[in-house]
Amino acid sequence: MLRRSLVSLLLAFATLIAYGQPTTSQPALTPQNSGTTNGLIAVSPVNPQVVWASGRNGTFTVTTDGGNTWNAGVVPGAEALQFRDVQGVSAKVAYLMSIGTSGDPSDFRIYKTQDGGATWTLQFVNQLAGAFYDCFAFWTPNKGIAHSDSVNGVFPDLRTTDGTTWQSISANMPPALPGEGSFAASGTCVATQGGQNAWITTGVSSVARVLATRDGGNTWNAYDTPLVSNSSAGGFTIAFRNPWNGIVGGGDLGPGDPNNARTATSSDGGVTWTLTNPPPVTGAIFGLAYAQGAGNGSRTVVVTANAGGAAWTPDEGTTWFSLPGVKGFWAVAFASPKAGWLVGVNGQILKISF
Repeated sequence: MLRRSLVSLLLAFATLIAYGQPTTSQPALTPQNSGTTNGLIAVSPVNPQVVWASGRNGTFTVTTDGGNTWNAGVVPGAEALQFRDVQGVSAKVAYLMSIGTSGDPSDFRIYKTQDGGATWTLQFVNQLAGAFYDCFAFWTPNKGIAHSDSVNGVFPDLRTTDGTTWQSISANMPPALPGEGSFAASGTCVATQGGQNAWITTGVSSVARVLATRDGGNTWNAYDTPLVSNSSAGGFTIAFRNPWNGIVGGGDLGPGDPNNARTATSSDGGVTWTLTNPPPVTGAIFGLAYAQGAGNGSRTVVVTANAGGAAWTPDEGTTWFSLPGVKGFWAVAFASPKAGWLVGVNGQILKISF
């Protein structure tokens, strides 16, 4: 009887280790050929097989076989633009959001393809001087929002409810702080969850804030975070794994203060934020993502910091592990824990699997 009880206890302990504790095994990293040498800035997995990425010089690339082969292209008329965000819907349907370097407000555009990138329809062209659209995110294939830096104290944000036309929701947004804006670093300055929840991370002002909606963008509230904020600093990237639990990352692009890369977590839907232990990266955290599929409660997060490195945490920021040699990556996103992608400079793509 004693021996049988001891065996049962050992089995229970082994089960706890296997299922009750987060893994600390380093993920597998597999380089893939993106089909381009242009820098890649954003990535959007639809599922473990279909993934879209976008970047400089009007470039996009898509895979339908998990990254074994990527097919890159350039959107006609957008050769001088940078696609700072991409939203994949299926192997055929995706959206792109551009910025430019000419100072022309019309460089900020939204395109959509419905034939796998063979052709692109121009859906939105900005006409507002001073607007700078940093990122967009979608709740459904036809319902999404696009976020801009503030203009004269107002966020000229947009929303689509039909996947075709975009309307201003600036009147719904909270007042902006002086100079407040976001960063077009990885297409993840806005996160959507469920059918109505969204969060936007900001900076470039006296306080780094999170703007939050619970009703699909009809009304918003603004909440302070403890991330550093100034003209070159703030929150860069945000993600939520359910309606209440999320993580935000940021830092300072200024070369004089590279040690402010930080993440903070919220357990009340973004109302309050607590700094985690500092991740082992420098500069600013450009992108972060939960390594989970829909409905998964995983607390594993991967962060990228361009030249400042990359790291991951199995417990939402209490414990961190570096990803040795992984530098120059701007964005990361997952379809599942075994199917994630990092994209970055010179067309680099890494598949990451836990």
